[in-house]
Amino acid sequence: MIVILEPGIDKSGPDYTAVMDYLANLSGIQVRVHEETGAQQVLTELYLVGDTKGLKDVEISALPGVERVVRVSQEYRVLGRHKDDNRSSHFEYNGVTFSQNNLNIFAGLCAVDNPSHVEQMMKTLQDHGQVTTRMGAYKPRTSPYAFQGHGAECLPYVFELAGKYGIKVIAMEVTSDQHVHEIQQALEQTGHPTGVMLQIGTRNTQNFELLKAVGRQQEMPVLLKRGFGITLEESLNAAEYLASEGNRKVVFGLRGMKTNMGDPHRNFVDFAHVPVVKRLTRMPVCVDPSHSVGSREASPDGIMDVFHVTAQGIIAGANMVLVDFHPAPAKALVDGPQALLLSELPYFLEDCRIAREAYEARVKNMQRIRPA
Repeated sequence: MIVILEPGIDKSGPDYTAVMDYLANLSGIQVRVHEETGAQQVLTELYLVGDTKGLKDVEISALPGVERVVRVSQEYRVLGRHKDDNRSSHFEYNGVTFSQNNLNIFAGLCAVDNPSHVEQMMKTLQDHGQVTTRMGAYKPRTSPYAFQGHGAECLPYVFELAGKYGIKVIAMEVTSDQHVHEIQQALEQTGHPTGVMLQIGTRNTQNFELLKAVGRQQEMPVLLKRGFGITLEESLNAAEYLASEGNRKVVFGLRGMKTNMGDPHRNFVDFAHVPVVKRLTRMPVCVDPSHSVGSREASPDGIMDVFHVTAQGIIAGANMVLVDFHPAPAKALVDGPQALLLSELPYFLEDCRIAREAYEARVKNMQRIRPA
């Protein structure tokens, strides 16, 4: 059960105290408080954990300071969609809106290699009106002998260059809570010239201690990638770990499944699950075509598989695209063969625009049959 309090309720006031006193006296019920700070007000939601079947919605709704009560009818208590639940499916971070109703492109370096390549990438993004990117500082690799990323050493120049070229949000993978601390420190030291979306990669989707640690910080949003060898339900429950610790600014990422049924692609493309995730939860959905396809191969029509797969995700309603570019793919330290060229960025963005317009036309067409 979710108890939604009136916007801007005073936590030191009598209404809030009355609600909390009432809930504290409920047998076998734990109360978790979640706050969402907006531009003008703070929204407070109380999550009741335990056997809530016997609780009376009418009584709780009548308490002072309570706006409404939502019965949790499905899994994914915090991030899921529930009956009579009209909570928002969007959040804002550092001037960028993340929603189930818009699209953001995060084109950038899979792994940071040197300041020159970072600057070339960010300047190209600025030249084409982009304010978001991906930059890998910490790289979990299958082999212990492979390049693991420059780590904290590269963060200051990455953040400073992002500020120089107007990049507002960088998606950056972390593999431990120490990485989160290093990112926070570097942002502070450089004067917060940009923002960071913490990325939890497919290898860590069920690293529950990492999920809880990242969830406890509520400053930075999180991109959680689906585990490549587990079910969708298991991956969505991993996202719930983040939200249950307090961070509801979560984007769910689809990046392909590890199976040879996807050959010759690197992973089996799972972007048909875009509308499924949006139906089950309120999370914006990201697709990662680079790690799904894993190459620059093109079909006879001249369109690269990466472009085709991206369009498939967008036309199904994806809200974010995480894609690899590099100024010199042959010199890339990680995943060079799948990286697109900087000269290909305008064509990629145009292809995304075409696919997005097609999706919006499909939505409009369906509304004629099923009015909103």
